[in-house]
Amino acid sequence: MLLLDTMKGSGTMNVLAGLIELLHDPRAMIAGWIVALGPFMVYAPLFAIVFLETGLVFFPFLPGDSLLFATGVFSNDGTGLHVGATIAVFSAAAILGNTSNYCIARVFGARIIDSGRIKSLTPERLKKLDEFFERWGGITIIITRFMPFFRTFAPFIAGTGHMNFLKFTFYNAVGGILWVCTFVLAGYFFGTIPFLQHHFKLIALVIVLISLLPASIALVRKFVVQRRKKNQ
Repeated sequence: MLLLDTMKGSGTMNVLAGLIELLHDPRAMIAGWIVALGPFMVYAPLFAIVFLETGLVFFPFLPGDSLLFATGVFSNDGTGLHVGATIAVFSAAAILGNTSNYCIARVFGARIIDSGRIKSLTPERLKKLDEFFERWGGITIIITRFMPFFRTFAPFIAGTGHMNFLKFTFYNAVGGILWVCTFVLAGYFFGTIPFLQHHFKLIALVIVLISLLPASIALVRKFVVQRRKKNQ
């Protein structure tokens, strides 16, 4: 029993260590996977990470942007990865992940809201979200692709708000392909620059910070407006 508990604890620690390393330096993790799995099978964990980040609300912390950028770098350095295959695999993962997230919310979203487990999603707010996504949902799905955390929750809210599936699918595909192409091609064309090679961890951090910038600005504006209203 003690051995089993130790193995479970060790497995959990290994997973946590892997996640920390992936967040810290996705390039090192990908390099290790290429060596262990080969340039073809390495697409399996890459697909899984992007799918999980976009497909399940439990994994918004996975580093989608920096992972795409790093894989774009490896697609141009002779390691066996092909940029076309990289874009195709990631696009499929992003689109299918969002679709899965949407469908889960479509089926179970109302039950979750009725249970009261998500305090911020009351029936009244759900109605407002439904109206919002009916009017602006398509643009929202595209924009949030470039925003960590928000890209995980946007399809769930769209599904909960009963956004039209065909409309969602169109903007989901457009947003997914744009997101993947932007970061993969950025890594492919610029990732071999010596400065970027030597400061990759810093570049990965900058990518995350830039992705969070729009949301941060919106939160600051909201805070300022609320303070002004209180002071009036």
